[in-house]
Amino acid sequence: LYELTQSLCDAHNMPAYEVSNHAKKGAECLHNLIYWRYGDYAGIGPGAHGRLTLKGQKFATEAFYNPDKWLAAVEQGTGEKSAQQIDRTAQATEYLLMGLRIKDGIDLERFENLAGAPLNIEAQTSLEDMGLLIRSDKSLKATRAGTAVLNSVISSLLEA
Repeated sequence: LYELTQSLCDAHNMPAYEVSNHAKKGAECLHNLIYWRYGDYAGIGPGAHGRLTLKGQKFATEAFYNPDKWLAAVEQGTGEKSAQQIDRTAQATEYLLMGLRIKDGIDLERFENLAGAPLNIEAQTSLEDMGLLIRSDKSLKATRAGTAVLNSVISSLLEA
């Protein structure tokens, strides 16, 4: 079904720009690209979550799921249930998880800056040799074959 979807969408000039999203060039969903590029977004409303960088620190925010609890919290000043700081290792992992979903892949320097170390070169090379990744000096991208098994690709990169 995955391959059929890719073929049909390609035939109609709607290539995949993310694992499960297709669009004509220039019609990609900018809202969702913020998530996949690991940008900041505010979660507003019952059950919403967000990722915000405040004073150089990245936070995961979560609002109350129950609308009544959320509204009561808003009346007290915020609908936020929690805001937890995300450490650099977790940020690097989230960036990898989200970034390899899109055709642009990840910026290797950004990953290294977040992780404090480069992504394991041996794992990259092995996955590249299997035809699952494409690596350049600056980026790492999943191939079509790699996208089909992306969870395994990411697991291999993180286990290394």
